[in-house]
Amino acid sequence: MNSALKWMPLVAVAALATAGCAREGFYDDRNLDYVEAQRSAPLVLPESRNPQRYQDAMPVPRAAGSRPNRGEPAETPMPSRLAAGRAVERDFVERREIADDRWLVVGADPGMVWPQLQDFVNSRGLAVQRMDNERGEIVTAQGRLSVRQGLRAGDSEVRCEQGGRPVANCLDALEQHFSARSATASAASLSGQRLASEDRLRFTQRDSGEWVVEIPLEVDRVWAELSHQLEADFTVEGRRQLLEQNPASHDFLIEYMTASERERGFVSIVLSPDVRQMPQTIRLALEPAGAERTVLRAINESERRFTEADARELLERVAGLLR
Repeated sequence: MNSALKWMPLVAVAALATAGCAREGFYDDRNLDYVEAQRSAPLVLPESRNPQRYQDAMPVPRAAGSRPNRGEPAETPMPSRLAAGRAVERDFVERREIADDRWLVVGADPGMVWPQLQDFVNSRGLAVQRMDNERGEIVTAQGRLSVRQGLRAGDSEVRCEQGGRPVANCLDALEQHFSARSATASAASLSGQRLASEDRLRFTQRDSGEWVVEIPLEVDRVWAELSHQLEADFTVEGRRQLLEQNPASHDFLIEYMTASERERGFVSIVLSPDVRQMPQTIRLALEPAGAERTVLRAINESERRFTEADARELLERVAGLLR
């Protein structure tokens, strides 16, 4: 007998056995189970529980701003500008300051930083008086620790204050704490680096034709961040360079070669009194426009021509440093 035919009875038995498993057997079709599913009552924890041990695993912070009404067109966010030249390598934890205020900028979104801030409090044995997941605040006998969304997407601002003033020793300890976790935190936060969908920067052209950038944050935070970014990026002599900065007046004096100057053709250069391509002096001014709103302007401080297109191109580059 052919050896292949010996297996025919076994194959027939297996086919008959599995034929009845499609609906009520091992392979039941459960699509209808989801349709007919009923909502169950939420789990209620006893009031006697320790609130520090039972918290939201993924707390949802309060949303800033407001949604557009139905039927109204949503405003398109300003695209992020790719900075020309070399990329500036950033540390996972950096300092920011203006006048007497001090805080840390951590290169991860608040959802990643908040559990690490809780770990810091627990490892130091600080007595927690109040903890607010939504506001990102931990109040202890030694001071108030907080985390909130940074100015740049994917960044967080961490503060340690007592009586409204920064505590230097606490900030030093926090910097060491976050720096020690930078390797794992940086890798873990790669997927959430751009989760901040709030449009923080918006271009507006005024009736006079002037372009400005509106930033829905207080002027001191914007100045501190822009100061740090300009010091790192505006370092190319003859092209873009930071000359002066004044925290009291919230402005910066820069030299910048405008787009119209860079794009001058050969004929234009030859016929011009100045055959060299030259940068011009421009003042970047931050003007407070309310408690939570700042306007960034580019003001020409030289006698050279500074067009609306030049101002727009420069503001795009500077705004790109804040994203």
